Amino acid sequence: MNDSDTLSRFLFEHAGIRGNIVHLDASWQAVLSAHEYPETVRNPLGEALAAVSLLSATIKFDGSLILQAQGSGPIRTLVAQATHEHTIRGLARWSGEVPTEQGLDACFGEGRLVLTVEHEDGEPYQGVVPLEGQQLSEAIESYFGQSEQLPTRLWLAASADRAAGLLLQRMPGSETIDEDWERICMLAATITPEELVELPSDQLLHRLFHEESVRLFDPEPMAFRCSCSRTRIENTVKLLGENEVDSILAEQGSIQVTCEFCNREYRFDPVDTRQLFAEHTRHETPTSQH
Repeated sequence: MNDSDTLSRFLFEHAGIRGNIVHLDASWQAVLSAHEYPETVRNPLGEALAAVSLLSATIKFDGSLILQAQGSGPIRTLVAQATHEHTIRGLARWSGEVPTEQGLDACFGEGRLVLTVEHEDGEPYQGVVPLEGQQLSEAIESYFGQSEQLPTRLWLAASADRAAGLLLQRMPGSETIDEDWERICMLAATITPEELVELPSDQLLHRLFHEESVRLFDPEPMAFRCSCSRTRIENTVKLLGENEVDSILAEQGSIQVTCEFCNREYRFDPVDTRQLFAEHTRHETPTSQH
């Protein structure tokens, strides 16, 4: 496949509309290698990763965009994260058999969609909407419609080999004519999931918009990267408290923590944990007595 692990931006020259196309290949395989997902869980996760990759590329920020779909149905949680550096990671949790019929309610039950923008400097911003519609793209479009963002349309697809997506968005400050927006969205809506997954970006744009004036920019690389670290896991262990940690050590001999995103394992023996809490004690500010 061409355009492996890339995000390509494009622009309609005279319509005030921009777009992104993403193809996730090795990065998608890295996500899948952490867990054995059934197809009915795998495909929504791939669509979520494609979506968060597309959306993060529309925001000028240093940080990450996190998409979470949470519900009471067979798929309980789906998490996808993309950073300003074009790195992704994601996971899904489910129980029992996930139905194959169409509709988010069949897979997620009653649920909600949460989009969180985490800035490296500053407070995170979070938006929440009901998880409604036939497809994940509809729920995301509903979020943009309700949060007074720029009009945005998404087409998403995933297979065992690739996750892919197409985004259209009105440009900020542009005087886009409604007729142009509706025409271009109607053309994009003729895309099939197979074409979205299989066609390179230039062929995809030609297939959809060959009568439009479209400028395609150079592709940008996408990659899988997990942000877990021993320091972060150490902080999690500290939160358990010294008594709880001692209890686990007495029963199991060590504490093992596995990152759900990448399956990396962190192990803490009694010496490690003693050092953790000794450092915590040393760094506490002593109280003054007068």
